[in-house]
Amino acid sequence: MRQCIMLAMAGLAFLTGCGNQGDNAAKVPVKPKWPGAAYHLSFETNAAKPNPSGVTIPAIKYSANPEALETRATLVVRFDTSGVKKDGPVSNQMVMGPVDVPTAEGALPAEYMDAADKGLSSFLKAYCLHGKVKLTVALARSSLSNQPSDAELNNKRISDWMPIEVDFKNPHPKC
Repeated sequence: MRQCIMLAMAGLAFLTGCGNQGDNAAKVPVKPKWPGAAYHLSFETNAAKPNPSGVTIPAIKYSANPEALETRATLVVRFDTSGVKKDGPVSNQMVMGPVDVPTAEGALPAEYMDAADKGLSSFLKAYCLHGKVKLTVALARSSLSNQPSDAELNNKRISDWMPIEVDFKNPHPKC
């Protein structure tokens, strides 16, 4: 009988001692499984093959949060227009059409990047830019409009902005 009472008291003491530890564990912040935006971008480090259009954006690789995968995304390219010597409004961004992003890790297709190079080249030619051009690129949901407002772009952006500087050789003879 004595042993049963001692065992019951030891068990009660043990449970009482563990009760306060639950409160301490709840106060510790939990790190998110995937920090930041749903998609992380990086540029290919190998030297990019020069594009005949005059500008080459390096290949873009992505990795995605497995819990926030998109099946299609749109590439948005913003470029520095501070060197433009035109009167009137100047657009500083290009929104590509949607592209499939079927896996959690991969790269944007070479054909898509080639189309991005050609589209960006036409913007830069029209503004008579040449030399080093500062760009930032990001991925957005495929439902992004062709000329989004900053608010729409921020709401539909699924990656952080990635900056890069590229060389543009303007073939336009009048610039």
